[in-house]
Amino acid sequence: MSEALPPKTCTIDRLVTKDDDVEKVIRGEKTATRRNGRYADIGEIMELKGQKFEVYKVYQQSLGELTDQDVQAEGFDNLEGYKNYILSMHAGMPWLPQMKVWVHEFRAL
Repeated sequence: MSEALPPKTCTIDRLVTKDDDVEKVIRGEKTATRRNGRYADIGEIMELKGQKFEVYKVYQQSLGELTDQDVQAEGFDNLEGYKNYILSMHAGMPWLPQMKVWVHEFRAL
């Protein structure tokens, strides 16, 4: 039995909002997204451009634990590309290996 998750800090409709990320999800190139807070419960449905995606896994991970496989699920070729993308969106944010993020993994329905 998995441990209970803390309350959500945002809503699932805010999980994937950038147009290029939405397109990656629809094409099947992005199957996970990381956020500071928890945006979805397991089993919750995200709808993007009329297509539905089910969140099937939600857990915490530190940035230092990211693997190439993790960032490929985010739609990036490698960790450096993902890191540069995240830092470009959050001006002044340091990349701290110990910083914890919430991982939301999803699949098309």
